[in-house]
Amino acid sequence: MVQTLFLVALAATFAGYATYLAGLRRNLVEPNRASWLIWSAATAVEASTYAAVNPDGIQRWVFLFAAFACVAITVALWRRSAWSAPSRIEGFCIAASLAALIIWALFRDAFWAHMLVVAAVPVSFWPTWASVAADRRREWSPAWALWTLGDLATLMLAARTPGSPVGEYAYILVELLCHASMWFMVGLVTINPLRSLGRRNGRFYLLDAVRTPANLFKVTETHLGKAVVAAQRFAEGERLIEFTGRRFRADRVPTLMRGASDRFVQVTPDHFMGPSGRIDDLVNHSCAPNAGLRFADNGVFLVAIREIAAGEEITWDYSTTLAQSNWHMICQCRAPDCRRVIGNFATLSAERQEWFRAENLVPPYLRRTDDIANERAA
Repeated sequence: MVQTLFLVALAATFAGYATYLAGLRRNLVEPNRASWLIWSAATAVEASTYAAVNPDGIQRWVFLFAAFACVAITVALWRRSAWSAPSRIEGFCIAASLAALIIWALFRDAFWAHMLVVAAVPVSFWPTWASVAADRRREWSPAWALWTLGDLATLMLAARTPGSPVGEYAYILVELLCHASMWFMVGLVTINPLRSLGRRNGRFYLLDAVRTPANLFKVTETHLGKAVVAAQRFAEGERLIEFTGRRFRADRVPTLMRGASDRFVQVTPDHFMGPSGRIDDLVNHSCAPNAGLRFADNGVFLVAIREIAAGEEITWDYSTTLAQSNWHMICQCRAPDCRRVIGNFATLSAERQEWFRAENLVPPYLRRTDDIANERAA
């Protein structure tokens, strides 16, 4: 029975990390980078101190494997995004992990080092809980259910081996409760294989039923950095991606924005849409775009303005939403008719402005007055 529980715990843990990594590579999940940085550091301390506190527990191998897998996820995640300073809570978790290492190194007290890191585990989950509370689709993965089942098998395994009651169960119980809470937040349906696997165009897709649009695109690297590429053909006029994100008043938008931080889109004369943390943040500008933003009653959508072939980068013209005149950006799109400098809508030629208006690819505040009147009359 002990061997069976050990294999179940190890298999569920492995399946959880493998599923999560697959979702990460295909942009199906949007993990919180700070949480994974903390987890990758903390799990190494937790696994080491747990092995020291419970040297005879076979379950220590489950924790050691989890530590290596956690580091692998963090490395894969870090290649997709840039560093940002940790928050106070994230800093507390990092400090707790470092303090645990110091306690262990100076006093050789593995028990209290282990307890200190265990106490920091729920705090390290806070950034992810907050992210999921805002949008549970960011972590809509069967991995959370698999980790919960793995923790449950590990708990049953620990109950069949001798050891200190606190040192034996504290870490397992905390991990179980944290993973289970995430599972319930993202939804119990994420463990249902009928919902986690989908079939389209004769092919199976991991998590297809959860986040179908993510299978239609790939994220790659260009001379501009990250870019979104079509994974299949799109017809002219087809909706590609919904642009989402928190809205900010214009006076709350950072005045100095560079690189990944420059992901604000003007959506009203006085408001901007901030970064969503999703694939829409990665769509680059082009002076000869193949897509454009269409403002509808139910959202802001990127639509194809011509046929887009599989493997082609998806781009839109950043000038088509800008009414403010104090923003500009040096353009490196390398289009034959590149404007060299991206400015507001007024910097486009009169012919180009009329074309975008005629195609309904500008927000209401940039349309002509008579167009708005006709639209309301209709």
